[in-house]
Amino acid sequence: MIDGHGDDSFRYGTRIRHNFSTNICSDVDHSALIDFLAKKAACIKSYPEPRPESIEARIAGKLGIDKDNVMVTNGATEAIYLTAHLFQGGKSAIVSPTFREYQDACAIYGHSVTFISSLAEIPADTTCVWLCNPNNPTGVTIDRESLLDTVAANPATVFIVDQAYSDYTLQPLLTSAEAAGINNLVLLSSLTKRFAVPGLRIGYAVGCKNLMSEIGKMRMPWSVNQLAIEAAGFLLDHSDDYVIDARSLHSEAHRIRKALEELEITSTDTDCNFFLAKLPHGKTASQLKDFLIDSYGILIRDASNFEGLDESYFRIASQRPEENDLLITALREWMSQS
Repeated sequence: MIDGHGDDSFRYGTRIRHNFSTNICSDVDHSALIDFLAKKAACIKSYPEPRPESIEARIAGKLGIDKDNVMVTNGATEAIYLTAHLFQGGKSAIVSPTFREYQDACAIYGHSVTFISSLAEIPADTTCVWLCNPNNPTGVTIDRESLLDTVAANPATVFIVDQAYSDYTLQPLLTSAEAAGINNLVLLSSLTKRFAVPGLRIGYAVGCKNLMSEIGKMRMPWSVNQLAIEAAGFLLDHSDDYVIDARSLHSEAHRIRKALEELEITSTDTDCNFFLAKLPHGKTASQLKDFLIDSYGILIRDASNFEGLDESYFRIASQRPEENDLLITALREWMSQS
């Protein structure tokens, strides 16, 4: 990560009481997981599997695909950097504005990068196309059939499709079975987002066996620690206890958008729980962020470091209705004062 991530709650400690900065629902009871991990703490005395094959097999079984189609990584972000490493020095197209880690990974591994606004703009001789679906920071999805058609029409280009937020939208997306059968597609998923455990760093990639094998050659041994492996097993066993109400979160996101519209703050017509907003001329996201932290203990995402965006942009993810009410109240106060 060079300049990519925005959830900087670690900077503020106990000052943050309401986190709208990370695109997950924070209202999750992890007490059972924490108790489980406490009982497993002695596992840190031994090395984990060099490659987390036990969890790869578990995930593959749930997805109905072969374990060689699955690569578990230290967060989906590791898979981004491994893929960029494999295609070092290539030509990448990034559908933007989007998650900054694609750009950062490409920079580290010497890719020449072209930023595009749609799949219709893919340059000739492109090695890799990077996109997030639903997209971070806008919350907008790309039509599933159009995406499949584009992948099929460009067999020499590898498409890295990040579906970390797939559980937060009702729109149809690509399936793991489809990714396993397509030679030029890498599908990224995140247990971090699915189970609201960003501190654990565990995600996975799905693709054809040959592509997963080649990407896997880039990773170092023991990249996924034993506590993360134990946690992943627990979460997979208890997935029914972690229900994401995508419909309600989406509805709340639109309720917030409507309130922002009354304040002359524009926003994207999101397909999920988060969206990108733009302040009126002369107002900056950093000023708003400081006010919300100091006055309400609320953290938002200053989106000015996304490619193509300026200091007026910020992103928020809907939370519990009462927290959303507080955010709306705070925004009204700041807009009336500034």
